[in-house]
Amino acid sequence: MTYRIGVDVGGTFTDVVCVAADGVTTLAKASSTPADQSEGVVNGLAVLAERLGLALRDLLARTERIVHGTTVATNALLERKGAKVAMLTTEGHRDVIEMREGLKPERYDLRLPAAPALVPRRLRLPVAERIRPDGTVEAALDRASLDAAIATLKAENVEAVAVCFLHAWRDDSHEREAAEAVRAALPGVFVTTSAEVLPQIKEFERFSTACVNAYVGPIVSRYLARLRGRLSDAGYNGPVFVILSHGGVAPVEEAARLAAGTALSGPAGGVAAGVALAERGLGQDLITFDVGGTSTDIALIQDGEAALGRGRTVAGERIALESLDIVTLGAGGGSIGHVGASGTLQVGPRSAGAVPGPVAYGQGGTEPAVTDANLVLGYLDPDNFLGGARKLDRDGALAAFGRLGGTLGLDAMATAEGVHRLANIRMADGIRVATVRRGVDPRDFTLLAFGGAAGLHASAVARELGMRRVAVPVFAAGLSAWGMLHTDLRYEMARSEINTGGVPDDTTLHAIWAGLESEGRARVASWFGGEVETKRAADMRYGEQVFEIAVPLEAVEWEAPGLTGRVTDAFHARHETLFTYALREEEVVLVNARLAVIGRLPPMAAPEAAAAGAAASPFATRQAWIDGVEQDLPVFDFGALTPMQQVAGPAIVESDTTTVLLLAGDTARMNGQGWLDVTVG
Repeated sequence: MTYRIGVDVGGTFTDVVCVAADGVTTLAKASSTPADQSEGVVNGLAVLAERLGLALRDLLARTERIVHGTTVATNALLERKGAKVAMLTTEGHRDVIEMREGLKPERYDLRLPAAPALVPRRLRLPVAERIRPDGTVEAALDRASLDAAIATLKAENVEAVAVCFLHAWRDDSHEREAAEAVRAALPGVFVTTSAEVLPQIKEFERFSTACVNAYVGPIVSRYLARLRGRLSDAGYNGPVFVILSHGGVAPVEEAARLAAGTALSGPAGGVAAGVALAERGLGQDLITFDVGGTSTDIALIQDGEAALGRGRTVAGERIALESLDIVTLGAGGGSIGHVGASGTLQVGPRSAGAVPGPVAYGQGGTEPAVTDANLVLGYLDPDNFLGGARKLDRDGALAAFGRLGGTLGLDAMATAEGVHRLANIRMADGIRVATVRRGVDPRDFTLLAFGGAAGLHASAVARELGMRRVAVPVFAAGLSAWGMLHTDLRYEMARSEINTGGVPDDTTLHAIWAGLESEGRARVASWFGGEVETKRAADMRYGEQVFEIAVPLEAVEWEAPGLTGRVTDAFHARHETLFTYALREEEVVLVNARLAVIGRLPPMAAPEAAAAGAAASPFATRQAWIDGVEQDLPVFDFGALTPMQQVAGPAIVESDTTTVLLLAGDTARMNGQGWLDVTVG
């Protein structure tokens, strides 16, 4: 039997999922190791091997590929623990990344301090050179100026350098020359250029993305090298892929080169899983609701497709690479309940994380978290957490809520219920941001709940939003890792081709995308020898607009005459879809040409749908608090439910790694393909 393994490193747990050649899925969990995530990965693989009845070396010998989602780049940005980075830039433009776009995140907050730039001003070093927007050289690269900057880099012992010159999107020769000089003078220093990271107009977005890439590049590179080393020591030398923010995977070498592209690596796996389940019949319109230990990640899947976007801000830093449109909020199982500045009860965004974790973990935590609330309220079994591998301290959690409630004039149970309700409200608000604020009615969607904690909150969150259907996969706790195994290799390309004279003619359009395709296919062919396909898109605008919209071009007939007109019509149609109107008499401008090159990996086998059998009875009852009332709830074994079996709420459905709380009026039906289908009362 051969296996494919997906690994998702979360804030509290590392999830490891393997899918066998016959489609059977096995999930294992291990505690995350923030100091070195690769240690937790190998620990998780060892737990997985034990669950399969194999030695670790034997499991890895049978493994075809490993796909990994990592939070190394995200954590480095959040904690400001990246590399010591410097920036070489065109003389007179070193403050671009500090001025940003002239706007504050909260424009009406007069006391909001300016966000510190990722690269301090003394390490933003000017170099005399200048290329104009049309590609002509106004001032050649001055080697004396460059040598002076390199001397400063040496004296400062920088770990990484971002080379960001004006208009390098049109001609990057000066950037390449400067980068080669830096590499020659400072061997071992991570060097990146803005044109290789983001060859597009808009200096701030390009400079910022390049600086982020330099800031996290050394850390991501070192981590991936350690991971490969640990895997090799354990007996695995096969391919290792990393899922990137756009939802596709790439070899570790590409992930190290474009480290900024891993900033949403972990959450991307959950969205990929949603797309895969949509293909398996769950439904074409889903809201992915991934509740882990530290955060909740939310994304839309419409018509079976996940939305992509650009210009994401992570920890206050702009990353203008293509990425899945994911809304993240600091509300998870580890989110801490506390008294806010207003004197009221608050939940998050501070998290207990993996260490010390919630109070119930018994690892030194003193502030109660959402997991503690779920335990105290009776939703979790203290003796069956992670299948009994970890015992939870309910008395300790109850005492912590007693201390917190004492400052609010509440008893421990009321405080715990307040934390649970506030977490639900915050999660519902996050879904509103991803839907209602974008003109989408969440009531038309199915809430796909996964991550270890989502099942405890999904029904209540759906009620807050008026949603009628929730789906919880059996392996919900590891769905992100499972989703990583259902993605393909993907290489995103973009080139600014701004032309103020309207959309270029047919010949020029063919030449633009042919150049992108030739380069992209060559890159992906160096990764593997399988089937490759491409998807075209463009960023376009009306001549008087100051922003572009993304226009898919897959449906455009590419070979027949009249291509310019069809591309223009595609823009008008997309504009009308987004904004309800189109100005067909206005000039249309092509700004950026885009191409996704996709290497199709062999598909995963799907297990046969299970046959219906005798309905499983509840194996226990548990006292739980719901809406201030203590009641006995039947407890069902998730894995024992048979296809088509129905469970009426209020009830608890639990497995080793996840628990689902059904409220009064809910009706859950076990699907033969492996998910609990809940009709919300």
